[in-house]
Amino acid sequence: MSAAGDVVIWHNPRCSKSRRTLELIREAGFEPVVRLYLKDAPDAAEIRTALAALGFDDPRALMRVCEPVYRAGGLGDIDEGEALVAAMAADPVLIERPLVMRGERAAIGRPPEAVLTLLKG
Repeated sequence: MSAAGDVVIWHNPRCSKSRRTLELIREAGFEPVVRLYLKDAPDAAEIRTALAALGFDDPRALMRVCEPVYRAGGLGDIDEGEALVAAMAADPVLIERPLVMRGERAAIGRPPEAVLTLLKG
């Protein structure tokens, strides 16, 4: 997670929503820690922490269910949360982007403006 004032973004520079979210963070006066999560994949513990910060009970809420790897892995048939977390840790393309964390809170930048409330408080 991040320290109380730090802003961290799990960023994919190829994604327009991720780029716009990063731009909004900077426009709000923050210089975030940019984690290129596809190259520096979060481990299962980090994913569980992000889920808690988002307030998500179901790991699937953080998953990109339209990704071919989701279908190919039969992840839609899995009900066990730890197996879904492990799948995201093993293949971070499954993680919804961009994920922005600040202290104990987090938001997904879809739309990018969804992170603005996180930055205000």
